[in-house]
Amino acid sequence: MKFSTGLVAALAAAPALANTALGKYAYNKWHETELERWLSDHNIPYPAPADRQELVEVVNKNWEQNVVEPYNSWDTKQLQSYLSTQGQKIKKGTEQNKDVLVAQVKSAWHETSNQASDAYSSVSEWVFDSWTESQLKSFLDYHSIPNPSPRTRDSLLSTVRSNYAKAANKAGETAAYPGNWIYQSWSDSDLKSWLDERGLPAPQPSSRDKLVASVRRNARIASNQASKAAASASASARAAQSSISDVMFDSWTESQFKEWADKNGIPVPQGSNLQELRAFGRKKQSSLLASGTSAYGAATTSAGNAFAQVTDDLYLQGKQWYDWALNQAGMASEEAKSSLSSISVSAASSVSSLSKAAASASSSASKAASKTGGDYASAGKSAASSISSEASASAKSASLKARAKASTARAKASASSLKNEL
Repeated sequence: MKFSTGLVAALAAAPALANTALGKYAYNKWHETELERWLSDHNIPYPAPADRQELVEVVNKNWEQNVVEPYNSWDTKQLQSYLSTQGQKIKKGTEQNKDVLVAQVKSAWHETSNQASDAYSSVSEWVFDSWTESQLKSFLDYHSIPNPSPRTRDSLLSTVRSNYAKAANKAGETAAYPGNWIYQSWSDSDLKSWLDERGLPAPQPSSRDKLVASVRRNARIASNQASKAAASASASARAAQSSISDVMFDSWTESQFKEWADKNGIPVPQGSNLQELRAFGRKKQSSLLASGTSAYGAATTSAGNAFAQVTDDLYLQGKQWYDWALNQAGMASEEAKSSLSSISVSAASSVSSLSKAAASASSSASKAASKTGGDYASAGKSAASSISSEASASAKSASLKARAKASTARAKASASSLKNEL
């Protein structure tokens, strides 16, 4: 049989093309034991004995299904649990329809094939995300790594990540796709609890090796969920903090903006309308809040300081609760997210009240200054004092409400946890 020159060339190039395609994936650099470990974790049979290239090819055939689109093999309970963590509502009557649930999960999935591969190129950046503060500390203690000071969850996480490769090398273990050594400081109960908290079934029959495999297999998904919850919390806090300028600047008139700019020697673009002046004010926010030479400056500085007092205290209450939930379950529970969201609403409400008070005080101070020969500094000082008093009372009230909300949410979560244990 005769083959054309082009066909022969194409066939000869096929292995090279395949190797090039495989080269972009993280597993192409894994050790043989890591390739075998990943296949075993995902219950994928592979030839034994097998050379490294054979193992890479088996991983390649199963990568998309197990890493890029793992939800295809989930049961209905896992699918429902994931949708719940994403704030997705399941259409009534489809709770047990796996095809519908898979389609809904797929539409909510955000990680692409390239992102997944990049993530597995640096496992230490996410594999510890769902660990509790106590588990992070135990990892450091187990590997004789000094604890950071001050010791917070963030500092522990950073220290664990930066010492991960060194711990693996010292233990004579691989680090690209870690073995059971990474969970040596976990008890069997810790492993089971981690799975239970995420609605993941413990392997049956159960053994420590299978428990570790299940936790390791689901660690990336848990990391993504925890990151999304943390991002949501941060966004809520930022939204509350940014509302001070929006509400306050929107209350100013064109003449107030221009008078403030003139008094403080800040050039305003000629021909600016009110909307442009408001945008200008937001851009110069730090200068505006730092200024105290006019009634407007003193009043808004006071409002800004009072706002910081309110939001810092409120957010601290929510952050403490959020961190507690993170330590308990590896990611913020619905109670934690609800509590923090409620706290942000309280902060925004307090901001609105304080900003209106600032605008009113500014107006009053301006009129008073005009009657006393333009003594803006004295009038502004008086307005600032008035706002500070109101802010102090508002901050105390809002903080007490936030503390109560956090306490109630904590009690609910604890009761739920106790119920599950019983």
